Amino acid sequence: AVLTQTCSAVPLSLAPPAPSPRSMAAMAGESHERFGSDVPFAEPPDLQGQFSPYYGEQHRRWRARCRKFVEEELIPFAEEWDEAGDIPVEELRRKAYAAGIYGATWPAEFGGTPPEGSEGAWHGSWDAVKVDPFFDLIMWDELARCASGGLLAGLFVPTNIGLPPILVYGSQELKERIARDCITGQKSCCLSVTEPSGGSDVSAIQTTAVREGDFYIVNGAKKWITGGMKADFFTVLCRTSTEGGHKGASMLVLEKGMPGITTRRMKTQGWWASNTTYIEFDNVRVPVANLVGSEGEGFKYTMINFNHERFVLTVQMLRFSRICLEEAITFARRRKTFGKRLIDHQVIRHKIAEMALRIDATHRQLENYAYQVKSGCPEHLLGGYMAMTKVGGSKLMEFCAREASQIFGGQSFTRGGTGAGRVERIYREVRVMAIGGGSEEIMLNLAASQAKL
Repeated sequence: AVLTQTCSAVPLSLAPPAPSPRSMAAMAGESHERFGSDVPFAEPPDLQGQFSPYYGEQHRRWRARCRKFVEEELIPFAEEWDEAGDIPVEELRRKAYAAGIYGATWPAEFGGTPPEGSEGAWHGSWDAVKVDPFFDLIMWDELARCASGGLLAGLFVPTNIGLPPILVYGSQELKERIARDCITGQKSCCLSVTEPSGGSDVSAIQTTAVREGDFYIVNGAKKWITGGMKADFFTVLCRTSTEGGHKGASMLVLEKGMPGITTRRMKTQGWWASNTTYIEFDNVRVPVANLVGSEGEGFKYTMINFNHERFVLTVQMLRFSRICLEEAITFARRRKTFGKRLIDHQVIRHKIAEMALRIDATHRQLENYAYQVKSGCPEHLLGGYMAMTKVGGSKLMEFCAREASQIFGGQSFTRGGTGAGRVERIYREVRVMAIGGGSEEIMLNLAASQAKL
């Protein structure tokens, strides 16, 4: 009832058109156009013969464009970069922008490159961007085919979560100074919120910014900051008053090269190429002009990221789960045990069916979220739903990584190569997905609170 009363209706062309003779023939048994892998469940349902009201020809062209980039620029090098713990990020940003991908979900006025057909009279994934969320879903699904969350975290995630507060709430001068270079891939901007003492308790931040004339003096530390080692800008949540909790928190943009900023690379269980960083601020002088919006509103500015960040992470987790399933099926078809193919053993078939069942459920949840956003359902009403969807995604990824590993047996214990090696890497990345962007426990509590139990 609440959603019925508060979600504003936006005219959308999402419903299927009136059946044409060809579509009637398709309904009568003609197969829908397929795309990608022919391994069962390895692709979204609309790519393996099913019909969908959400996608049209422009969505399909966009998927093909994203897939070409991933096939040529990411997949061949993902293992090498992961083992090295680093990626040629500046070069990759330029290539991704030239391919129309890096700037795809950003405003054209600042160098964004929204895909053809993606802009319209609908709502986008976050304020100030009106790109159809289904284009966003497709892009992240395709990018995740590289099977390396660390690669994506190092290449795309910093600016993806560090720039929105500036674009939505920053001054025109701040936007013009920062946005274009970040959107076009010349520079990057990382979000710096989490601290050693607080973790998921964002309201407990201890980093301070004390105003002295035309500057703020910033002191404190941030931990687990994705892409911080190579960032040019740091979107920092800090405390500008003695008020506790959500009050008194403000957002400042710090810049690489400002005296007093120290960054240190952190060793992580997974996401080896993410450049996860520990940052210390020691009497950093930051111009007042670098304040995002108004003092005391920083917590609100931070909140605009959360739903979209969790959406992006869950889309990746879904594709990583598909990869685990696809590799397990491919292996089980050729592996023979006890006189027959591994896949012909009932216990293996049950594992595969259970993975496929859970994959489809999370896929439908993500599509529903994208539809609600596009239709104009207020973000605050979707927080609990997206939180539950993220939990479903991390539990799905953990389940599929485990079950695929069991099917591979000892091969999943070794690094390198295709197949089992990709599953091994995905298994290492389960924990960061279950904790990063909001831990499972915090997410479930958020969903229960929003439901007003």
